[in-house]
Amino acid sequence: MTTDTSDIQITLTGDEAGTKTLKVEVSLERVKAAEQSATSEYAKRVKLRGFRKGKAPLAVVRKQYRNAIREQVLRDLVGESWKAAVDQEGLKPIADPGVRDLKYEEDAPVSFELLVDVMPELKLDRIGNFKLTRTETPVTDEALDQQIEEVRLQRASWVPVEDTQPEDGHLVSFGMVTLEEAEDEEEKQYQLLLGSGQAIPELEQLITTLHPGETAEASIRYPDDFPDEAKRGQPRRVRVTLTDVKRRDLPELNDDLARELGDFDSVEALRRAVREDLEANAKREADADVRRQLIEQIIEANDVQAPDSLVRRALSAYGQSYQVPDDQVERFTSEFRPIAERHVLRDLIIDHIAKDADLVATEADVDERIEELARRRDTEPAKLYASLQKSNQLGEIERGLTEEKVFTHLIEQSKVVNG
Repeated sequence: MTTDTSDIQITLTGDEAGTKTLKVEVSLERVKAAEQSATSEYAKRVKLRGFRKGKAPLAVVRKQYRNAIREQVLRDLVGESWKAAVDQEGLKPIADPGVRDLKYEEDAPVSFELLVDVMPELKLDRIGNFKLTRTETPVTDEALDQQIEEVRLQRASWVPVEDTQPEDGHLVSFGMVTLEEAEDEEEKQYQLLLGSGQAIPELEQLITTLHPGETAEASIRYPDDFPDEAKRGQPRRVRVTLTDVKRRDLPELNDDLARELGDFDSVEALRRAVREDLEANAKREADADVRRQLIEQIIEANDVQAPDSLVRRALSAYGQSYQVPDDQVERFTSEFRPIAERHVLRDLIIDHIAKDADLVATEADVDERIEELARRRDTEPAKLYASLQKSNQLGEIERGLTEEKVFTHLIEQSKVVNG
């Protein structure tokens, strides 16, 4: 059903990158009709004293539920106007609009402004003829040994250390209470890997002077970036009781460990597999850096600016993902804004080129990739597809394929030299 919107006047009054401002005026006749409709709906639902349900006079209903009826009228008129604006201006909104300067007076047209965040149109005059440097870090024997050692650390067990003071690398359990706090504060229990940089240095130093079961007091200074603002930079006297100390018991690097870690028949087979993984990761990092350089040069060559509306949305998503406390949002926003701007510009550029060069991944592309993944995982493509669909990961695959196409297209138009 098509709704007549001839009595809704919409005027574009502001057009910036990523944001449009629309002035809306709804005729008095349409306002009256909306008021009549909303009043009739309330009259059918409500029961007023002295009247049967649905039988109260409209004038009485309008007086009794004046505020609620006004809210309903505004919701209806804003919704109808928003749909009309999208059609009239050919908008591509990325979120519901904001409403400001709302005027709703008796026997007068309703007017307001719609603030609309839209997907901006990019103009890229240059996307090629750049010089890109690809630097792939070689995998050294030292790097390989370090990664093998990480594997051993992950397989290590923790064994108690008796009658000794802890040192870096030991896992300690301890209780702590802040003496300046309320006297009835309970001792809180903590676990800490000494030397990992997780705790205040003075606290670690105090712990290293104790044997299991011993208690000591000392003054510590909380760092300036401590999560609790009330304690930042403040000295506190604490009492610490060391409960126990454990050390890592690393497994011996032998063929038995190699077999436990996977389909490896020897330590040498394990080392070959780890080296291959490190080399593959180095290749991915080198490729990612080439892509980063390319995006940066496209941004600079075309003087592209990130729309503030999209940057704010990105920052909001980051904040929710990292669960940033309310009192740290301002600082977080300031520090992460450059990252959000680059992320937004990267996505806009990829989307623009994907559409302009017809490089958006197709359903056939997605099916082919799922078949490839199914072969690697030794499963049926249909089962994998259903699993990915259920976990809402099909979009990620489509996006990844589109990006691969776009960067292949772009890199072919530039020169890549080995660093």
